[in-house]
Amino acid sequence: MQASETKLQQIIEGTKQYVVPLFQRPYSWKKSEWQILWDDLVELCESENPRTHFMGSIVTMPTNAIPEGVSKYLLIDGQQRLTTIFILLCALRDHAKQTDDKRLAAKIDDTILVNSHEDGLDYYKLQPTQMDREVFHKLIRNEEQSEKGGILECYEFFSKKIRQLNVELSKVQKIICSNLSVVSVVLSTNDDPYLVFESLNAKGRALTQADLIRNYFFMRIHLDKQEEIYKKYWQPMQDLLSDGLTEFIRHYLTKNGIDVKQSEIYFQIKEKINQGDALPHLQDLHKFADYYSRLLDPKREDNLKIRKYLIRIHRLEVATVYPFLLNCYDEWIQKRISEDEFIAIFQVLENFILRRFVCNVQTRGLNRIFALLYSQVAKDVDIVSGSFVDRLKINLQTKDYPKDAEFRERLMDVKLYGSNRSEKAKLMLQSLEESFRHKEQVDFSNLSIEHIMPQTLNDLWKSHLGEDWAITHELFIHTLGNLTLTAYNGELSNSAFSTKKSEFQKSHLELNAYFQEVNTWRREDIEARSENLSDSIINIWKYFGNESLESEQPISLKGTIPKLLCIFGEEHSVRSWRDVLEITLNTIADLEPERFQEIMEQFPRLLGRDQKNFRSTRQLKNGVYIETNFSAKDISSLCHRSIETAGLSTQDWRVDTVKP
Repeated sequence: MQASETKLQQIIEGTKQYVVPLFQRPYSWKKSEWQILWDDLVELCESENPRTHFMGSIVTMPTNAIPEGVSKYLLIDGQQRLTTIFILLCALRDHAKQTDDKRLAAKIDDTILVNSHEDGLDYYKLQPTQMDREVFHKLIRNEEQSEKGGILECYEFFSKKIRQLNVELSKVQKIICSNLSVVSVVLSTNDDPYLVFESLNAKGRALTQADLIRNYFFMRIHLDKQEEIYKKYWQPMQDLLSDGLTEFIRHYLTKNGIDVKQSEIYFQIKEKINQGDALPHLQDLHKFADYYSRLLDPKREDNLKIRKYLIRIHRLEVATVYPFLLNCYDEWIQKRISEDEFIAIFQVLENFILRRFVCNVQTRGLNRIFALLYSQVAKDVDIVSGSFVDRLKINLQTKDYPKDAEFRERLMDVKLYGSNRSEKAKLMLQSLEESFRHKEQVDFSNLSIEHIMPQTLNDLWKSHLGEDWAITHELFIHTLGNLTLTAYNGELSNSAFSTKKSEFQKSHLELNAYFQEVNTWRREDIEARSENLSDSIINIWKYFGNESLESEQPISLKGTIPKLLCIFGEEHSVRSWRDVLEITLNTIADLEPERFQEIMEQFPRLLGRDQKNFRSTRQLKNGVYIETNFSAKDISSLCHRSIETAGLSTQDWRVDTVKP
């Protein structure tokens, strides 16, 4: 058996063939695995100096082939990742043909996908299991397919992603071949591939990367000291973090300025340990594990002021900030920054994260931002004066930090309830209540979010809301203006507004004092309260960027005519807001068909398959009808909410308008 780290290029180029044994399962990777691979590729493509990215292992064994045939290898392990790479390259080749880059298309075909000078089955570099073979062969030959399945779904996934990518196709091909690496394990003919496969896919619990790291550490510690050191350093970490130990080690490595992927943890720390004595590295790991445990469980922090802000950051559910906070924790513990500075750091991060969340700023780049942030803030030679907190603000204001105009606009229609949004909404509402500065501390533990206009409308509420009750309900139900805090959520349910108002008057919360002067709860009332609360929110999470640049005016769509829609890298000429809605939803349905179903479920009175349910409609390419009889403002709101639901970013959506 021979093992070596190898670039993917050495695996897939040259005249050879990999044959998947019969005992292997068919192709089974799904969107989650494709997305991880794609995100890694995009990051490498966007980097000025892309690093080598480790994909895992490829286990092969040479077979006895006739002398004039191609060299054949049984693919014992790694067939899923290798098949995925071939499918991705097919999508890249076909897009190159469509964009007239015939040279790249021919290069991918002739040097990677096939053995161009061979005939019959030897023509194919990869032979999947019999179940997948026909579909895969047709994909390689770029022929029309009659069947569906995982391989074609994978091809469609990468085809859509490549169409959106703003990178030269030749660079993508080069990154795949030159920057993706594997551990290539070549068995001898004496090894039993069935036994090897069984051992690689054992039913018992697989070793985690933390297990491998532990073994590597203690191989480098003297036998006489192993038990003592294990009990003093490793066992406490294991007890503290349990199954989260591997993820902690990833964050620990990332704090040094490199965004470490899950697959790279073992190799990164192995390289780190090899640079010197193992024990100091283990002691440092143990120290930071204690900080990390406080990030996960703020109750472990004895300082009540710090604990308060740990809880707030924890509620924002953005673990990508942990590498930066690990460094800041150490700065505070070592007394290099004060308690007030540490609290100010939490406040800046909370402000940055919350504004980006409300404005639906793409989260994909946060890993890299927070991996590099500490070294940039602590050591940036271009910033020669100012405190750590001031330098932190200067740095973050350049990282898609939303200004007040955008923040205010999105506060009017952002969805603030459901899944991971409710906890952030509750944090915002609690912060609003705390801003009234009560003499006695408010106990929020028994309070929950209450929808004033209820989630389920009865006839009384429909009549109260008026003719456009359906649009009002679907676009405003989960918005800021329609939410408050109460201890009587269950009792209020879908009671009439007059009943709810009576209950709110008994409340000790200042948030609910607002309703004393309100007699109706229709669309205009919800919008008015959203405006009112937005002023307070902008005051709580003040813009910390360069104020001289913060001159953006609020955006108004009233009386405008759209001319150009820019969406996910493509431009579309439009003549009306209805065109904007149709193209936006068609694009989402094409890119994220599963998430589009969620949009239909979220807005059943605005999208559906029965035309009779709507007043004025257009039909999308997938057959779904959309309601179009509403304002530019409402269409813009529905577009934003749909993009949000699809897990995409409104940064990639822009409408250019003109005044008539």
